[in-house]
Amino acid sequence: MQEDKKAQWEQLACEVLSGMKEWQSQHPQATFAEIEEAIEEQVAKMRARMLEDVVRWREVEAREGEQQMRCNACGGVLQERGRQVRHLTTQGNQQIELERSYGYCATCRVGFFPSG
Repeated sequence: MQEDKKAQWEQLACEVLSGMKEWQSQHPQATFAEIEEAIEEQVAKMRARMLEDVVRWREVEAREGEQQMRCNACGGVLQERGRQVRHLTTQGNQQIELERSYGYCATCRVGFFPSG
């Protein structure tokens, strides 16, 4: 992982820890279940951000390598149909928005967001 990527995730982890410290000071009598819920909420936010980062970094690396998008089914070269926003929900029920390249396979007659 490049140093800037590492620094971004270290900052994110610090934000999670800081958020939990603040939450704990505001909820000194919290039950075990409430603490667990607060931790899960913070971790879910971190998970969503990390997912967005990894996808974005992969896209940048793919563009730098000038790889052509290929169909997952037949392996044919996809026709680029621009970039589109894809909305996803993570395991922690966090909403993420990814701007991804969208391609169309004329052979399979299907359009999709290639893996990457």
